[in-house]
Amino acid sequence: MPKKDSIFAEERKQKILDLVNRQSKATVSELCALYDVSPATVRNDLRDLENAGLLKRTHGGALSNAMNVFDQPYRERLVERGDEKAAIGREAAKLIEEGDRIVIDVGTTTRELAKSITGFKDLTIVTNDLFIANYLNENSNFDIFVPGGRLRKGFNTFYGQTSIDAIKNLNVNKAFLSTEGFTLEDGATNTNEDLTRMKAQYVKCADEAIILCDSHKFGKTAFMSYAEATEIDTIVTTEYFTNTRMIRDMEQSGIKVILAKV
Repeated sequence: MPKKDSIFAEERKQKILDLVNRQSKATVSELCALYDVSPATVRNDLRDLENAGLLKRTHGGALSNAMNVFDQPYRERLVERGDEKAAIGREAAKLIEEGDRIVIDVGTTTRELAKSITGFKDLTIVTNDLFIANYLNENSNFDIFVPGGRLRKGFNTFYGQTSIDAIKNLNVNKAFLSTEGFTLEDGATNTNEDLTRMKAQYVKCADEAIILCDSHKFGKTAFMSYAEATEIDTIVTTEYFTNTRMIRDMEQSGIKVILAKV
């Protein structure tokens, strides 16, 4: 039978996690006062929770994973899980055919798709990602359409109502979309409201909606949904996504799941 203090420790850690998620952050001193324990005990609890992938420790406290994972600056995301993103980009490129009109959404994973398609000769590209537009302008002869609008500083992205209005009458074959989280219940989700509305419009104008999603984003839900699971045709992820039950459920709901080799 587990010891009583062991049970209390697990209960305390759960309460700490709930508080951090509710407030987005908490300090060691705040947690000490709330649970009448020493700073060393709190730090041990936070270390255990971080090792379990449930929060992020900081100097003097902890941050919710929601703050740590979602809406990170573009340059920070460039260096994360690069091998997965490159594999996803290469695999997604196989879904493209000569003559296609395609959306390439903003993001570091969609950037890898752009790097994988320069061998094509006849594509029309719609993108609000400045890096992708510039890269393809320099490395291909594609027809490139950039819906202008407000420039989101630090993210190389046009967004806002002007951008949305610019794509309302477009018809494309495939939209390749990034996401900050995906569940069958909430679909594809994103943090920024304006970018979420842009992504939703991309889904509306495309014959096929294709999500590019690394393995860490499954089971997570960001602030706003831009596509229900029923609106998504294909998800390209990697062999690192090993939740066979979720894969089966997605396929049963009509989503084609492609696992790229890393």
